[in-house]
Amino acid sequence: MISPQQVEAMIKAELPDAQVQVQDLTGGGDHYQVTVVSSQFAGKGLVQQHQLIYAALQQAMSNDSIHALALKTYTPEAWQTTAAS
Repeated sequence: MISPQQVEAMIKAELPDAQVQVQDLTGGGDHYQVTVVSSQFAGKGLVQQHQLIYAALQQAMSNDSIHALALKTYTPEAWQTTAAS
């Protein structure tokens, strides 16, 4: 089991400018929905953006501390557009 705060810290360690929102989907500490906004996503496709997050969480995912992960990733500009909708 891993806490939402630990998930956030792991992502911010790899993407220091990231704004991270972590939601525990089941209450069990192993199924998460994560929304990440980072300028490091600029110029990258969705798969590349998600790969950056998976790399940050690799250890927790490899030992099944995180069993399921739903990702939403945005550049700051895309987030502004989404937030305004």
